[in-house]
Amino acid sequence: MEISTTLSTDLVDDQKLAAILENPGFGQHFTDHMFTVEWTPERGWYDARITPYGPLSLDPATAVLHYAQEIFEGMKAYRHDDGSVWSFRPEENARRMVRSSQRLALPELPEEDFVRAADALVEVDRRWVPDSAGEKSLYLRPFMFASEKFLGVRPSQHVTFMVIASPAGSYFKGGVKPVSLWLTEEYTRAARGGMGAAKTGGNYASSLVAQQEASRHDCDQVVFLDAQEQRYVEELGGMNMYFVHADGHIVTPETGTILEGITRASVIELAGKLGHQVTERRFGIEEWREGVASGEIVEIFACGTAAVITPVGELRSAQGTTPAPASTDLTMRIRQALVDVQYGRAEDSFGWMHRIC
Repeated sequence: MEISTTLSTDLVDDQKLAAILENPGFGQHFTDHMFTVEWTPERGWYDARITPYGPLSLDPATAVLHYAQEIFEGMKAYRHDDGSVWSFRPEENARRMVRSSQRLALPELPEEDFVRAADALVEVDRRWVPDSAGEKSLYLRPFMFASEKFLGVRPSQHVTFMVIASPAGSYFKGGVKPVSLWLTEEYTRAARGGMGAAKTGGNYASSLVAQQEASRHDCDQVVFLDAQEQRYVEELGGMNMYFVHADGHIVTPETGTILEGITRASVIELAGKLGHQVTERRFGIEEWREGVASGEIVEIFACGTAAVITPVGELRSAQGTTPAPASTDLTMRIRQALVDVQYGRAEDSFGWMHRIC
């Protein structure tokens, strides 16, 4: 993919950028440039370009606004102590976007082009990558949407893929702490045959009302059960889950109706290296409650790109409260091992890191 570059003439000045990178928050500030490439059936992918960051001009009849044909990814770039910049398993994000494309009837962007697009934007906006203090990083948001102007239920014949970037601070203010969870028994996230395994905005939109329900009960996150039997734990609003048993083995809900997280897959490999077998299977809500009560479940944690890994605290529901397991030892060991690889403080024995510049 040949990429043209038009540099901004209105860069954020160094003093303002330093203030942003000192306390970036999440998704509040955006870099000076963005990447765009377009697709039609006749031309394939064409006109790949980096241009100054700015608003899009969309016709009111643009298909994505009416039929929600869009997908996205979330990934990070990390600055190592020697000043180099790296991303974490970008090829896995590229492969997941292909799977999402297939489910949403969108064209497939080749893996190498996905990685090149993300790399090219980071190279141009390298000064926006924060140092590693406080687990800061540059969050990358690749996304693809139906950009044809038409009204009608069919796949779009014009599609746009873009990458934007935003500096991100630590997910946790004041250190990692367990998240409290609300079990929703009214809403479900996805059913078999649905779009649960695709990273598409509709899945997140459908979780918002359940997250509001959780907030009303003073909980940080919502837990979804399966849509068919309302018995089996699936995932949180934006994170995958793990249950550590007394003998050291770990259970995580099986995929099929949940998002196949890149952090999730990495945790499975890391846990195995630390001597903990991970089983992917259906895991019932009663198994959770009874396991904590009996001491069979000794730790619970969740993971995702933003939070990396977080201990899970108490579970609240209309049936009452299940307390948090007492330990977070393995959770924090796995978390530290993963973060150390991402920031270049430990050997990358899995070959996960990809050098950008």
